[in-house]
Amino acid sequence: MTDRLPLFPLSSALFPGLVLPLNVFEERYRALVGDLLALPESTPRRFAVVAIRHGHEVSPTGQDGLDTGPLAGLGDDPMDALYGYGCVADAAGIAEQEGGGYELVATGIMRFRLMSVDASGPYLTAEIEEVPDAPGEGAGALVPEVVRVFGAYQKRLAGARERSLAGQEFPDDPTVLSYLIAAAVIAATPEKQRLLEAPDAASRLTSELRLLRHETSIIDKLPSLPAVELIQQPVCAN
Repeated sequence: MTDRLPLFPLSSALFPGLVLPLNVFEERYRALVGDLLALPESTPRRFAVVAIRHGHEVSPTGQDGLDTGPLAGLGDDPMDALYGYGCVADAAGIAEQEGGGYELVATGIMRFRLMSVDASGPYLTAEIEEVPDAPGEGAGALVPEVVRVFGAYQKRLAGARERSLAGQEFPDDPTVLSYLIAAAVIAATPEKQRLLEAPDAASRLTSELRLLRHETSIIDKLPSLPAVELIQQPVCAN
């Protein structure tokens, strides 16, 4: 099943079920949010989020000031500049700021494959194809070990604050857990994107086990770090 939605490129991947706060100030994205607000109340305010492979999230400043065209920061070929998979987001809360910008909170809904990009309007739109989720063989059996290793990873990050993690509950659903960990683990965008593109939850959880063990071993070899700076998730500014 294909659909066409407004496209919002970001510097990082969004995962289904995860919350995305956005601070919207560029003209192209203000136009996008304005069009979402103009939809009937009964219509879902959805847009497509995709991570940037080559380029910049915010328009670079040129001789004539800030370039606000739909392809600003992405070059001439958006299909090359953007990753091929993303996540549909639903904007449940939108607040207008002084000066015409917006603050919004969106939630990841489902994965998609990027089929084509249209740059003829004030902002990019994309033809997308939904990518269904599947647990995959052995996904349920992986859950206890992934939870255990992720808990150890969190404790290494938290250091002296590890007691605050006691009693934390994790979802039993393999797919939900796989996306939660994909969003929470500290990793570069290409690694996060690989997790988003995994064919099923079992594959994603298996990759996350390797990643978490690797990252935990690195943390063990590092001197004490200000973990709070590592685990804070900034608001995306666009």
